[in-house]
Amino acid sequence: MTEDMNQVEVNSYEVGDKVKARVSKVEEKQVIVDVENSKTDGIIPISELSSLHIEKASDAVSEGDELELEVIKVEDEAIILSKRKIEAIKAWDELERKFETQEVFEAEVKDVVKGGLVVDLGVRGFVPASLVEDYFVEDFSDYKDKTLAFKIVELEKDKNRLILSHRAVVQDEKEKKKSRVLDSIQSGDVLEGTVQRLTDFGAFIDIGGVDGLVHISQLSHKHVDKASDVVTEGDKVQVKVLSVDRDNERISLSIKDTLPGPWQGISEKAPRGAVLEGTVKRIVTFGAFVEILPGVEGLVHISQISHKHIGTPQEVLREGQGVKVKVLDVNEDEQRLSLSIKDLEEQPSSYNSDYELPEESKGFQLGEMIGDQLKKLK
Repeated sequence: MTEDMNQVEVNSYEVGDKVKARVSKVEEKQVIVDVENSKTDGIIPISELSSLHIEKASDAVSEGDELELEVIKVEDEAIILSKRKIEAIKAWDELERKFETQEVFEAEVKDVVKGGLVVDLGVRGFVPASLVEDYFVEDFSDYKDKTLAFKIVELEKDKNRLILSHRAVVQDEKEKKKSRVLDSIQSGDVLEGTVQRLTDFGAFIDIGGVDGLVHISQLSHKHVDKASDVVTEGDKVQVKVLSVDRDNERISLSIKDTLPGPWQGISEKAPRGAVLEGTVKRIVTFGAFVEILPGVEGLVHISQISHKHIGTPQEVLREGQGVKVKVLDVNEDEQRLSLSIKDLEEQPSSYNSDYELPEESKGFQLGEMIGDQLKKLK
């Protein structure tokens, strides 16, 4: 009688029942288990072992493992069970919570497939290639077995659809880092940065999670035609913060202001009496400004342009003209240079002391000439 009752109990499992079992044998494509309170063998097909594709059953379980399973089919000789379904039931509840709260969590990349990455979260999670990083990745082979942080961006339980993003986590971190940097830096700060990219109007510098712009006019003390003449992408540079617009997340930087000024040591570079090559940069009514060193201009006063009298500097000079100049005076503190072009030119003779009268006039005195004229008037 007792045996009949046990037999009834043993054979009472139905599809959908949850059972506990112990792995007794692992074959290549299936697993044999001892089901609790049953004398009938339990079989887990390889397709029911994991939400992911596996090549052999031993990739998912080992002999002696204690498992919680769901009955998916009852046969005369065996009960067909699923490990995958139980894991999915438990997983969806947790995944829905993470999706609602946008929780960041870590998971290992189990496989690299065409179009992205596969993650096992009790259900199959897919990471499209466009959501792996915030930059283009050509080859994802190195990502297998790598642990990354993810956020769930799409979840449809009825369609067994779970889309993950590592890119979203990276972007969130960058935004947080950017906010911290924007809150911490002040005008006048000198920082180290990395040249990120070059444009026609300057260079963008990464100063620790946020990019600032060094306008082309702030790259160097000398005139710069294009940013690549001064810096290259990847260069480490010192920059000074000129201004911070936190509302628009804009930072204005200067490399020039971290460099020695062009006037520094000018007394040694251009001492009084030195003769230098220069270029006429600007012409004004009272003279011309000549650049003798990058960023250093001196004034040639109109009186120092030429020995002859001139009404305007344009009579002698033009902008862009190369000239030689002599340093008359230098004032480093006031950043002033007095220059002369005239002092380097030979003074022309305005009066010839050797001038002789014509032959016919020789021997005649001025008084005699006047006397003769007076006689004619009498």
